Amino acid sequence: MCGRYMVTSAQEAMAVLFEAELGELGPEVARPNVSPTEPVPVVVSREGERFVVPMRWGLLPPFYRTASGGPLLINARSEGIAEKPAFREAVRARRCLLPADGFYEWQGEKGARVPFVVRPRAGGMIAFAGIWQDWKGPEGWISTCAIVTCPANATLAGVHERMPVVIAPEDFALWLGEAGHGAARLMVPAPEEALVAEPADAATREMLGRRAAPPPGLVALRA
Repeated sequence: MCGRYMVTSAQEAMAVLFEAELGELGPEVARPNVSPTEPVPVVVSREGERFVVPMRWGLLPPFYRTASGGPLLINARSEGIAEKPAFREAVRARRCLLPADGFYEWQGEKGARVPFVVRPRAGGMIAFAGIWQDWKGPEGWISTCAIVTCPANATLAGVHERMPVVIAPEDFALWLGEAGHGAARLMVPAPEEALVAEPADAATREMLGRRAAPPPGLVALRA
């Protein structure tokens, strides 16, 4: 499960890491508390060229008649993703990457859960595996996405049983469909040493208790 994450690196850093052109991402604002249904930066590949574009976090399958016409699909479990009606076409033809500087998981029973901050041990950005889908609503087309998850590695298993699939830079081309077949092999837990998880401090716990508004000008458009 991944229900909140952070995007705090500069947009230009995203362009460099992913070797991509920047789309209409709006103003440069650090977002330490990205929440479901907000627009998020997503890396897509079109005819071998990469772009960072905004998408709604929460995939809307074509058979949803309204944005609330079914479960909120912010995550897609790697197990069975190729068979599930909401995901099977997207995972074959519309894979993407979601830039992130870390994410949050909660440990404990409901009502007494403790948030943990999970970051790359080496610092910098990581890339979540994602899938995307265009959806036509009353106001026109929007592009939507979900994060692919897998069982947690040993580093995170004590905090949560699942984690986002993290794609290494050398595998960006394969996941984005630029380098042939075999992307399914990438849907595995990150190496044990790749991430570190620490209990959130008081300020972070307070921040996570409220939903932050996305920066002005960041609008989810059709990709």
